[in-house]
Amino acid sequence: MKKAFEFLTHLKENNNREWFAKHKSEYDTIVKENKVLFTQIYNELQEHDQLKGMHIFRIYNDVRFSKNKTPYKTNFGVGYSRSKPMLRGGYYIQLEPGNSFVGGGFWGPEAKDLLRIRKEFEISSKEIEKIIADKTFIQYFGELKGDSVKTAPRGFDKNHPAIDLIRKKQFLVMREFTDKEVLSDSFQKEAIQTLLAMRPFFDYMSEVLTTDLNGEPLF
Repeated sequence: MKKAFEFLTHLKENNNREWFAKHKSEYDTIVKENKVLFTQIYNELQEHDQLKGMHIFRIYNDVRFSKNKTPYKTNFGVGYSRSKPMLRGGYYIQLEPGNSFVGGGFWGPEAKDLLRIRKEFEISSKEIEKIIADKTFIQYFGELKGDSVKTAPRGFDKNHPAIDLIRKKQFLVMREFTDKEVLSDSFQKEAIQTLLAMRPFFDYMSEVLTTDLNGEPLF
């Protein structure tokens, strides 16, 4: 990762097509090396989970509808998807000088899935609260993250005891890594352990999203 971080640091200072074209061969070499790391993580994670695939994100920014008009991202990212429909949630790793993290969860749940999750919390939030209060969860992620709506969603009581959970529209976990940690020999092991620490959360959410409100299987 040392070469990758050096490249990203220079790219941040020279985020233009001319500079990138001159360093394209360097970039191509780093991409191949990153793929080796990402594939090794995928293979080891696959021993503990059922994955559908790996998606290495392109470095090129889509500037058509963005206020950020710089042509390139300043990070390398990879996502690992689980085998739907029975297994839900996605894993993600971002590598960037000063902004690296390992995380995952539910970034943009479909409307029906979001309603199902909220209904589950409305009926009982005991299980999700137990998961996010577990010492291992707190050790790795601190808290459940994600954007929330400003007030109670339509049809839900704003005074419900679990309203803070019900208001969420994203359900994310994240562990930040320093540059020193990413560049250490133990990073791959720590990344995998962090991904595996998400499993109780993923397994619970998968159970919710594959059953109806009576607990009957949907698939």
